[in-house]
Parts: sequence; structure tokens; C-alpha cells
Amino acid sequence: LPLLLEAALLRLASSYHPFYNGFYYNHVMNDNGNGHEKVVDFNGVRLVVETSKDPIYSFSGANVTLPCHFHHEPDSETKRKIRIKWSKLRDDYTKEQDVLVAIGKTYMAFGDFRGRAHLHRTGQREASLLISDVLLQDDGKYRCEVIDGLEDESDVVDLRLRGIVFPYQPPRGQYSLNFHEAERVCQEQGALIATFHQLFQAWSEGLDWCNAGWLADGTVQYPIRLPRKPCGGVHLAPGIRSYGPRHRHLHHFDVFCFSSTLRGDVFYLEHPTRMTLEEAKQACQDAGAEIAKVGHLYSAWKFHGLDRCDAGWLADGSVRYPIAKPRANCGPAEPGVRSFGFPSKGRFGVFCYKER
Repeated sequence: LPLLLEAALLRLASSYHPFYNGFYYNHVMNDNGNGHEKVVDFNGVRLVVETSKDPIYSFSGANVTLPCHFHHEPDSETKRKIRIKWSKLRDDYTKEQDVLVAIGKTYMAFGDFRGRAHLHRTGQREASLLISDVLLQDDGKYRCEVIDGLEDESDVVDLRLRGIVFPYQPPRGQYSLNFHEAERVCQEQGALIATFHQLFQAWSEGLDWCNAGWLADGTVQYPIRLPRKPCGGVHLAPGIRSYGPRHRHLHHFDVFCFSSTLRGDVFYLEHPTRMTLEEAKQACQDAGAEIAKVGHLYSAWKFHGLDRCDAGWLADGSVRYPIAKPRANCGPAEPGVRSFGFPSKGRFGVFCYKER
């Protein structure tokens, strides 16, 4: 019996409906004689599935519930064996990733969601999804699909992580990353390549950057708050400038990375004579930590208010420092993470990161 049930769950997970599928099973379309179609339900009862119309916001490491409820019109108290399927969608709805399937009270989660995705059912008409220990890659659109016999309805809810977008270029210089290299360097910095809606949110919060960078959909764009001649021209309105889709192997740009809140703490270590990069890495290890990544520093600055007017090494070989309260001798008048680039020589302090 357990094997049969698992096989049934796997068959449910493999059913693929790329678009809104209210028509697939439960509706018959008939011409009512006036050129308009009318909907006739097989059994006179219509299944309705509803999720949140507004995005659900969370952050890395948190637990979040994606609401989904269903009912029948007209209302029916008949007990039914409902099947539920949750999928994660691409922004263009062309591909799905199985998250969880359920028959009755038994459910199964898949892939990265195994052990983290659970049904949250406080009532008979609830099919909500609980995701624990949220990861950066959980950001996106989710489909809640409810199957009742021949009836099959679904709705989509948007999960957005609160985080920070930061531009990144590697030590070898500006515009040197193809798309796949851009994805990798973001991961190396404790981040993911940003989506368009993450970049747009960062722009609305004040991000202004004149260098074009890759986004997760393979487009190349950059955010401008203050129009100026080298950045698209002075006569264009503020906004996101776009180069459109680019060849993922042949074209090279910078990249915009996205990081959320930290599961640990960033702290600064100094030495009377300062340190080389290798000495800095060892100092963090001796303190029971690791040398911080660029994403760690940006997140600590954004969410923990980290403020230090001392330059320190980071894991990629760059030297930076975070300023939450601008003041004399600490760089520009705006808050931000200042960069000294990638010095081949020199001695500095170091920013370390330690998991809680």
C-alpha cells in the first residue's frame, strides 16, 4: 500500500499544466445562440481555488505560509478526497518545479523542498503550503492546484524575499562575465543572480548604478535614479535601462546579485600591523569563523546596520567597508558599502562571518 500511494503521488506530480487550467476537466463550452459561450459544469458544482492576490514577503532562514483555500459553488458539505499539488513556476509560466503533492492526509515533497515543505491545513478547505528555513532560491511564483475527481482548478501566489541587490564585477575588471560566470560569482558571494523585480525594488529604494549587469532571465539592465549623459542621456526619465536579452555565452557584462538576511553575524577583526589576505583568512578561522563574502557584508549593512569606517578584506580578495551613518573621512555623504577594489598588495583588517 505505501508503494502504491507513493506511485500515485508521483503520477500527480508529473501531471503538467503549463497555463491556467480551469477548462481542462470540469467545464463544457456551449454556444447559447447569441455568439457567446456559456459554461456548463458536469455535476452542477464548480470548484473554486483562491490564493493571495498580494505578494507574500519573507526572508532567508524564516518560515513562511503560502495561503491557498478552495470551495465549491454552490456550497457542498459532501466529503471529498481532494488531491493537491504545489509547483514553483518560472516568471514566464513556461516551466514548473514540483514542490509538493498530497492525497488526503498523505503528502510528499520534492527536490530542495524535501523536509522543508509541508501542508498547512487548519480546515477542510485549506491547502496552504508551509515552507520552513526559506532559501534564496525559494523566491518566485507558486501554483496551488486542487483536483476533485474530474475537476481541476488552480491559482498562483507570489513569494518575495526581503533582501538587497548589489552590483558585482570580479577582480579581472568591468564587463568580463558571461551569463553563466555571472551566476557562479553571485553564488560564490553568498547570493543569487537578481531577478528583474528584485532590481526594480532596489531601484525604487534608491539604487543608482551606471554599469549594465546580467539578471536571472538573461537580460542585461541597469538602474538609474539620476539621469546623466554617460548613463543613457540626461533627457530620459529615471528608471531601469535595458539592453534586452543577450547571448549567454558570447556577451560579457557585470552582474546584479541578490542576498537576503543572514543566518549569522559579520564582525571586524584588526591587528596592530594589519594583515595580508591569507593572514586575514587565518585570523577568521582562529576566531571560529570564516572570512566574509561580499553578500554577507551587504546584508549585515542593510539588515543589521553594520557601520565600520575601517577597510577590511573579504573572501573574493576585495577590500570594502560598510557605512550606515555617513560622516567625515568615511566616504560619500550617502550610506553604502565602500570599495577599495582588489589590491594586489597592502595590509588591512578583515570582516569575518560566523553562523549562529
